[in-house]
Amino acid sequence: MARVMSRQIIHLRPNADVAERVLLPGDPGRALRLAQLLTGKPRMFNHNRGLWGYTGTAADGELLTVQATGIGGPSAAIVTEELIRLGARRLVRVGTCGALGDRLRLGDLVIAEHAVAADGASRALGASGALPADATLLARLRAAAPAAPAAHAGTVVSVDLFYDPGPAHRDGALAIEMEAAAIFAVAARHGVPAACVLTVSDIVATGERIGADELIAAEEALGRAGAAAVA
Repeated sequence: MARVMSRQIIHLRPNADVAERVLLPGDPGRALRLAQLLTGKPRMFNHNRGLWGYTGTAADGELLTVQATGIGGPSAAIVTEELIRLGARRLVRVGTCGALGDRLRLGDLVIAEHAVAADGASRALGASGALPADATLLARLRAAAPAAPAAHAGTVVSVDLFYDPGPAHRDGALAIEMEAAAIFAVAARHGVPAACVLTVSDIVATGERIGADELIAAEEALGRAGAAAVA
């Protein structure tokens, strides 16, 4: 499909206003859970293409949008582009990652200082090397990180393959994930601040994976940190 260069919104079909501040989980189910946790009476913002999104009033009385990006850089890039066209002005990815660093444990938080562009989408957008998180949002994420679970700050690497038959991409990274670099690259093109906080859902070296109940509990810390950063 040829790239659309107009200002059209094609993939998102808004049923509510987009807030200037947006949290970006990959998982539509997580978008619903975080919207219910962080806002009062969230209204479905989008359900087209299974990309559930919600806008509601946060505890500070201002609107907050929680919009799923789907899996991988191409989907995340489309959603980020269209949200910015609709008026989003502060973005935080809130997702999961695989731990590469030895000191990370299941359920820990990882605050991305940089996202290494090892995926095709961010490279197609002109990215190379490590893309930085916005300094202000990064500082706010650090300040909002809870005492438990443990929070770690460092580099993450964004890739295309979840079931990767090759060796894990490390590049000095604490963790591996699939969307942050594309989100950072699109945001940078528009001069919109973006950051990323993740919860460790699996340990790459051992294949150990977090349980469903533990993941739901970890989401709460993840969502609250992201919401505090964009407040």
